[in-house]
Amino acid sequence: MPAVRKIPMRKCTGCNEMKPKKELVRVVRSPEGEISLDLTGKKPGRGAYVCRSEDCLAKARKAKRFEKAFSCAIPDDVFDRMEGEMKNGG
Repeated sequence: MPAVRKIPMRKCTGCNEMKPKKELVRVVRSPEGEISLDLTGKKPGRGAYVCRSEDCLAKARKAKRFEKAFSCAIPDDVFDRMEGEMKNGG
């Protein structure tokens, strides 16, 4: 019998639903304090996950969930850049 593999689950910061890690996009705060989308899931730093939908990103932005997760203020231009990257890459 093949071994049953455990699927890693993460919570979306927008909709608060637990989903498989592969379905979500990681938002990372690097050790230098820069915040960006991590489409590979390999960048170093503190991570938070969000669905690949603009709605979930908007919900997380409105509720300031990334600010709470990263314990820092996030400027609007960072969110605009993340929305653009999500449209193009996600």
